[in-house]
Amino acid sequence: MSKNNMVCDLETGVCGEVGEDAIETINLNQPQKKITLYYVTDPICSHCWALEPVLRRFEKQYGQYIKFQTVMGGLLPNWDGFADRANGIGSPADVAGHWREVGEHTRMPIDGTLWLDNPIQSSFPPSRVFKVIQQQSDELANTYLRRAREAVFAFNKNIAEDQVLIEIVNQMGLDGESIVKEAALESSQQLLEQDFALAGSLGVRGFPTVIMVNEENKGVKIVGQRSLEFYAQGLQQVLETAEPLQPQPLPTLKSLLEKEELLFSREIEDMYDIKQSEVSSYLQEQLSSDEYQLSEILGEVYIEKR
Repeated sequence: MSKNNMVCDLETGVCGEVGEDAIETINLNQPQKKITLYYVTDPICSHCWALEPVLRRFEKQYGQYIKFQTVMGGLLPNWDGFADRANGIGSPADVAGHWREVGEHTRMPIDGTLWLDNPIQSSFPPSRVFKVIQQQSDELANTYLRRAREAVFAFNKNIAEDQVLIEIVNQMGLDGESIVKEAALESSQQLLEQDFALAGSLGVRGFPTVIMVNEENKGVKIVGQRSLEFYAQGLQQVLETAEPLQPQPLPTLKSLLEKEELLFSREIEDMYDIKQSEVSSYLQEQLSSDEYQLSEILGEVYIEKR
């Protein structure tokens, strides 16, 4: 028995040879409790589109604390008896003016003339496609939701139409035709209704709604489009700790564009705390000219990955 390989067991009090490896790697950091964040939304929710710059930055900086779950809310089943009296909406034509106001106020580009020319009859078709893709991957589903919103808000495409949805999904490298076909099945509607039931159990009455819940099922509900500070304060409250939040470093613009593929000026401004007038010089500093294409729509600049 080697005299250099002895240990006294803390539990038994018996001394003897070491039964463990001489050198063992350990990690004394306590596992971080994860907060579940439910983001209840809809593909044609204009205020959700306007929230994207803030919500993206919140997720980038504080994603280490949260498990993000996107929930479809079912904004527009159809136009039979539908009315949004709070926003003065009783017909498709009323939506055009509301969307235009949201776009002008927030500077997230919104065209909205499709409500006059080719109105969306229901938000359920693009929502069901989201649920089908979500069965494969949450990340892919959220990417699809972003692409669908770009299509309907900025580029004025009717995302309730099969062909538009097929093109969006195909551009993601997925089989758009088969996914849209599956989305039309009753089983996909059932998946969607599970989201509706979850939203109802969370007490959601409008979009966007963000609900953060800890492991003790205590949480906060934040309704409407809010500032970054609102969500950070809510997270601090749900964590139930006096320790200040530790934000992660922001991604470089190059890595952000690589992932998102398209970014509007307002999104770049909010992510990097720069003014609208500083965006052009910031792009030149952070990206080479062969990495992006600069365009403009509805008076707003946006960049696309080349």
